[in-house]
Amino acid sequence: MDLKVFTQSVLQHQARLYRVAKLYLRNSEEAEDAVQEVFLKLWDKRQQLEAYQSVEALAVQMTKNLCLDKLKSYAYNHTHTGLETFDIGEFAYTPYELVELTDSNELLKKIIDALPEIQKTVLHLRDVEEYSFEDIEQVTGLTVNNIRVILSRARKSVRDSYLKVNNYASGN
Repeated sequence: MDLKVFTQSVLQHQARLYRVAKLYLRNSEEAEDAVQEVFLKLWDKRQQLEAYQSVEALAVQMTKNLCLDKLKSYAYNHTHTGLETFDIGEFAYTPYELVELTDSNELLKKIIDALPEIQKTVLHLRDVEEYSFEDIEQVTGLTVNNIRVILSRARKSVRDSYLKVNNYASGN
């Protein structure tokens, strides 16, 4: 595989890999480093990539595994600051709306982070990355029916937790 083919088949997924890495690492610089490391590994394996049905699924799986390894490492846990900014884009909000959006965003992050790992991964791949069930099946190794059940449970858990915290659920 030459550079042109590698660029067309692998590098086009950089934004998606970055979002997956950012989901796990919660740090822009660490996510960028993880994606670059995955690209280096894929470049080293470029001659074997044609054997894979989906290079994108392989790259996502490698990114996920690398991020989980980083999270487990001693060095990462002692150097990660946990600081993250909330980007509101070009929309104008009143200070009250901005505080409310920031609070809701942080609450949802905490709720999603508390999900079991497989629910968090499936939810992210389906709802954020907009992967098809078949692509998620390739990344996770689960069946489509299992993915649907896991996704349903994850969404229900997030919804119930969010409503409970905000006292929107009646009678609870």
